[in-house]
Amino acid sequence: MIPVGYELLAIPAFIFGVILLYKGSDVLVDGTVKTAAQLGVSALIISVLLVGFGTSSPEFAISVGAAAQEVGVPVEEQTGISLGNIIGSCIANLFLVLGISAIIKPIKINKGIIRREMPITLGATIVLLFSSFFGLLDNYRLYGGFLFLILFIIFIWFFIRCAKKERIINKKYKSSDTWKSIIFIFLGIIGVVAGAYLLIESSVTIAYLLGIPTFVIAMSMVAIGTSLPELVVSAVAAYKDESDVAVGNVLGSNVFNMLLILGVAAFFIPLNAIESFDNILILLLVTFLMVPIVYTQNKISRLEGVFMLFGYGLFIWYIFVGYQFI
Repeated sequence: MIPVGYELLAIPAFIFGVILLYKGSDVLVDGTVKTAAQLGVSALIISVLLVGFGTSSPEFAISVGAAAQEVGVPVEEQTGISLGNIIGSCIANLFLVLGISAIIKPIKINKGIIRREMPITLGATIVLLFSSFFGLLDNYRLYGGFLFLILFIIFIWFFIRCAKKERIINKKYKSSDTWKSIIFIFLGIIGVVAGAYLLIESSVTIAYLLGIPTFVIAMSMVAIGTSLPELVVSAVAAYKDESDVAVGNVLGSNVFNMLLILGVAAFFIPLNAIESFDNILILLLVTFLMVPIVYTQNKISRLEGVFMLFGYGLFIWYIFVGYQFI
């Protein structure tokens, strides 16, 4: 049931959400680039660690929050939002977010992405697939949760180590300048997350009114909504020729989504992953398709961006048509 007066607030909330998303992402990209320069590390490292984590916070709030609310609820009565949101968001990040960003401006691919970030993202997806098949997110979810969190800690340790190795002392900047830039990053994250939240709420309400199952909502409308921070940040970064931020944000966010968020959610409830095995296979296929796109010509072209958007459209068609025949 829609609260009285909600429809009057929906449009202003939508407009305000768009403004917050745009301004927040603008501040976030600038803060990221300056922080990277001041710390003497690549913008790619900062994007994977800080920006990737920040733009994943809507997924964390929705997936972990949904799991916590369903503790004690029989499996057959659970909504499937936790896992559906993550699968849908990861697919949206790769094909929708990077597709739109590449159409705005072709994205140059840093060698670090080819050597490091893309293999890690692919590896995390393969771990998710096998964990789902062997029940590590269902019957043996506590073991699976520990495994995912241990892999996540290793991921963070590895990138902090890379940051230390790649560090170049830049005497041009004062330490106070670095803190200001980091504050800009967090202010930008707050802006994009708040803006995304305002847009998510209206989408979910419309879907409920249309009688669409929550898992389908989670994989489509909620997933797109929680991917809005990544979308706006990457699109603005692409426009500003900050390709490392555009791609690092997406790949970092996907690893955070799969390892951290699903790892935590698995401690609350079985995620019924085996029932979503076909959608996890689609996520793996999408991730595999990204490999030749990233490796060829060291860039994502506008034509490849169009292909990615078309692929995402097929995915949305599949989950809605699949729902019709269930």
